[in-house]
Amino acid sequence: MTELGPVAWPPAPIRTDRLVLRESEARDRATFIELLASPEVHTYLGGPRPRAELERELPGVPERWPGSFVVELDGAMIGQILLRRATEHRSPAARGKADLGYLFLPEAWGFGYAAEACAAALDWFDGALPGEPVVLTTQSANAGSMRLAAKLGFTEVERFQAWDAEQWLGLRSPVATAPPV
Repeated sequence: MTELGPVAWPPAPIRTDRLVLRESEARDRATFIELLASPEVHTYLGGPRPRAELERELPGVPERWPGSFVVELDGAMIGQILLRRATEHRSPAARGKADLGYLFLPEAWGFGYAAEACAAALDWFDGALPGEPVVLTTQSANAGSMRLAAKLGFTEVERFQAWDAEQWLGLRSPVATAPPV
């Protein structure tokens, strides 16, 4: 995965009804470690990373690059939204397209935060890189991610085997913009 391309970064914080999407800060490091070390978060992502390894390797301000948003609720990080260029995707249909990913702490599951945050990030993406499609890959066994993908407007392109499981690849077509009047 590589950078998105020519986008102004970081954008001003993006506010939704309940959340703020912003660039990462040093105060988010502990939550990043929790996300990356969580067995629940990584059930469908190949398993967690060892906490001691993360403590050693994660920089003071983690994941600070264009397309990486911290999701904040009431001043605390609850998750991350990732928009990256899928340059080495296992599916040729995804290569070169922007790829949406997300991680949320288990205690934030079930409240609609992922849908709200992803929709806001996709709105930002549509303004930053108009006319570009976005892909999303998840294990087909991940019912929550499959529901989220449908809610966000992703439609199935294909299913394929990778990482010892069936993967689902969805595409969100570019949002049509009205021509100037």
